[in-house]
Amino acid sequence: MSRIVVLRPEPGASETVERAKTRGLDAVRIPLFEIEAVEWQAPDASGFDALLMTSANAVRFGGEQLASFRGLPVHAVGKATAEAAREAGFDIATSGDGGVERLLGSLEADLKLLHLCGEDRSATRSVRQEVTAVTVYWSKTIEPAPDVREAAGSIVMLHSPRAAQRFAALAKEQQLDRNRIAILAISNAAAQAAGPGWERVETPEQPGDEALLALAERLCDKRRQG
Repeated sequence: MSRIVVLRPEPGASETVERAKTRGLDAVRIPLFEIEAVEWQAPDASGFDALLMTSANAVRFGGEQLASFRGLPVHAVGKATAEAAREAGFDIATSGDGGVERLLGSLEADLKLLHLCGEDRSATRSVRQEVTAVTVYWSKTIEPAPDVREAAGSIVMLHSPRAAQRFAALAKEQQLDRNRIAILAISNAAAQAAGPGWERVETPEQPGDEALLALAERLCDKRRQG
């Protein structure tokens, strides 16, 4: 059976590995980054109609200042994000696994949204709403660099362009054969950041952890049959 290598930060890495194992996949975690809270100034909640959350880390690392926004409904990207917000006492107005742009496309155009997010984020395109982004956490590079040689001959899941860039650099430093490593990237941006030369590079039709795992499962079956 092909091994799945998960590079995302904790606690997401362990969560993905557990979901992979429920599918019968052999998965290991090698986080390349760790999440840390940053100091941030909470704006006046009365200036917004709702919160936009695209990662459960916004809840996990937002700190005590999150309490001032509990009266606002939450539009969440991803099941894990919605669950974390609900457990923290927020009311979930909408949630979806199709990515932030699809979620925003389903909302009213005149909304004023407060996006609690990480420092490393992709810019949204064709946004109809007024979105104010406030950074509440960031991903710190783990040093010394992790040993990624276990990824040789494996299927590597990349959850961000930044992870793709770092894994590509580490693969070169640690002399991994790219032709024997399959890349499953959460987005086209992450796929492009990984660069060329891999056995294959694929992205799911919709961004999200479950979609990546479904793609991994199909690739494992294909490798087994081939």
